[in-house]
Amino acid sequence: MGLEGKAVNEEVADTQVPRWSFLRYNSPLVQVSMTGLVCFCCPGMFNALSGMGGGGQVDPTAANNANTALYTTFAVFGILGGGIYNILGPHLTLFSGCCTYVLYAGSFLYYNHHKDQTFAIVAGAFLGVGAGLLWAGQGAIMTSYPPPARKGTYISLFWSIFNMGGVIGGLVPFILNYHRIEAATVNDSTYIVFMCFMSAGAILSLAILPPSRVIRDDGTKCTSIRYSNVSTEAIEILKLFLNWKMILIVPAAWASNFFYSYQFNNVNGALFNLRTRGLNNVFYWGAQMLGSIGIGYILDFSFQSRRIRGFVGVGIVALLGTAIWGGGLAKQLTYSRHNLPAKLDFKNSGVDYAGPFVLYFSYGLLDAVFQSLVYWVIGSLADDSETLSSVGTVVFTRECKAQEPLLLGSKGQQQS
Repeated sequence: MGLEGKAVNEEVADTQVPRWSFLRYNSPLVQVSMTGLVCFCCPGMFNALSGMGGGGQVDPTAANNANTALYTTFAVFGILGGGIYNILGPHLTLFSGCCTYVLYAGSFLYYNHHKDQTFAIVAGAFLGVGAGLLWAGQGAIMTSYPPPARKGTYISLFWSIFNMGGVIGGLVPFILNYHRIEAATVNDSTYIVFMCFMSAGAILSLAILPPSRVIRDDGTKCTSIRYSNVSTEAIEILKLFLNWKMILIVPAAWASNFFYSYQFNNVNGALFNLRTRGLNNVFYWGAQMLGSIGIGYILDFSFQSRRIRGFVGVGIVALLGTAIWGGGLAKQLTYSRHNLPAKLDFKNSGVDYAGPFVLYFSYGLLDAVFQSLVYWVIGSLADDSETLSSVGTVVFTRECKAQEPLLLGSKGQQQS
């Protein structure tokens, strides 16, 4: 081979296999971390706001009605979001979703002064649209950008960064309302700080790279797809409902987020005073970080066979879920919404505070291990972002028909 041909081959190799760098901008590690920071600022702060119970208000009616509108539109755009992602790409999809979080926080700032819940309900409906877009984009990135053998680790990384937003967001109302022991509603500055974080997340989302520009350390690209059109995505979304793998995912999709209103409003909001609710959220979202790291290690490193790791993960989540919700039922039987106990304070309630606090902490831990397991299962079914986004991050579609998932132990393929 001549020198010219050798130079060409070396140039091609250099473009395909990047030089290793811990902070290489187009690496999956950096892109997943940036996605985590976007979610740190937007849904992370939203979680902290919601975790206050009633959106930080004494009367949870406005927050409940806003959440009803939110999850109504979220149910629709959670399905449509994947198709929209395949048309707009990650940064525009995430940016559009992030802007609605700012609007939602602003609606409660308005409610603090006018006590008119109309704005909050409308903002909640818009947030449902935005959340559908954001989580479709996030799910596609999380399940397709990482190397196939390390998806559990990357999911844990994302979940830790994301839930740090809940930790910091929990500190915001705790600090700003620390001396307002008898207060029932958070002050204006609490909502303003949340809006600043959410605005920063919206700006950061514009820096997320499309999958065709993300290169793993071994030189492979996450996907080589070209973004689709509206009619194609609409047809493919309809086809999802004929896929048996989607049907198997439906119970997990149904359970996801189903319990937040109960935990935030009827546990944290009902049992604790304002400043203690903020402190509890710090530990609730901190527990999520611990849970995601633990289950991520088990799903990636505990056994050589991916199939066995999956079954072990399912078993752990089932045991934890049974134990924690059993404890929740035992506590719930001691009070009702018509017969609420006296509000607990972390400084003044002594040992009475410990049991409900541990229960609330455990709820956060369980949420993380459950959600991380579901992401890992979805990521085991496919590797490219078009497939994973088209199903709203929870189902498995057409591009993988020739690739039976290792998790299911398909014939003719070696377990990894």
